[in-house]
Amino acid sequence: MSLDADQIVERRRLRRKVTFWRVLGVLGVVAAVAVGVSALIGRDIPASSPHVARIMIGGIIRNDRERVELLEEIGRSRASAVILSIDSPGGTVTGSEQLFDALRRLAAKKPVVAVVEGVAASGAYIAALGADHIVARRNALVGSVGVIYQFPNFTELLKTVGVTMEDIKSSPLKASPNPYTPVTPEARAAVDSLVKDSYAWFKDLVGDRRKLSDAKLANVSDGRVFTGHQGLELQLVDELGDERTARAWLAREKGVSEALKVRTWRTKEVGDEFGWLLGAARGVVSALGFPQAAALLTDAAKGALERSQLDGLLALWHPRS
Repeated sequence: MSLDADQIVERRRLRRKVTFWRVLGVLGVVAAVAVGVSALIGRDIPASSPHVARIMIGGIIRNDRERVELLEEIGRSRASAVILSIDSPGGTVTGSEQLFDALRRLAAKKPVVAVVEGVAASGAYIAALGADHIVARRNALVGSVGVIYQFPNFTELLKTVGVTMEDIKSSPLKASPNPYTPVTPEARAAVDSLVKDSYAWFKDLVGDRRKLSDAKLANVSDGRVFTGHQGLELQLVDELGDERTARAWLAREKGVSEALKVRTWRTKEVGDEFGWLLGAARGVVSALGFPQAAALLTDAAKGALERSQLDGLLALWHPRS
């Protein structure tokens, strides 16, 4: 009887192992297919043929030399126009500035229209300002004109565990503020000057690109986000609609035929468009019987991965949950 019970337990263990490896095998196949499909979507149209180029701006914006080179390549291609599809909360100030400058150079060669699919906040709105025309969905979010500098401070925690950080510096403001000592008024003032300087640049950019009076600029530059509908009235966007609206504007104002096909251009880096990998990881953990842990793990991993790569001044909208 005991032998039969042991055999049953062993068979169950073997079955679990076989199931686990089958799941991994299926995920491997899905991953390979997804990579192939992602590489092919929107790229069946050769760059040497007349077309409308589509660029996706999603996730956290940071310095990206490959994306700048991609925009330069589009400028040399036979694309008749460019659609900038945006769904991003922003990112670093320098990364957003880099993207804006690259888009303005591209706009000098070809008409560029931005389409806000979900969010174009903070640094992503800076990217939208690089376009000649901004279209937003009625309930998309735009704006969040502002700059933030964040850093953790572990001073109280270190006191609790009995640890003191000592440093010897060439001057009082060297490496200040740091997370291990209380922030001095001088260090806070120094960072405040950085934030205000970048904020002034952001405000001036909005005022110049959107042709806003001082009064209207003050209304939209307090850090709030607005719906596309509100943004239209506030002159943050030019039209409500979607990519079809953008194509109609290109045809009407720039003479770009609506019969031209759209080609999606992508960099070679694995970016936010590969969010399916997180989904696959979530599927594995769920298959093992931990659905809640899977949700927490993947959400936390995604947020941590993106924010861990950010440093310095941020033009980023992240509502508190």
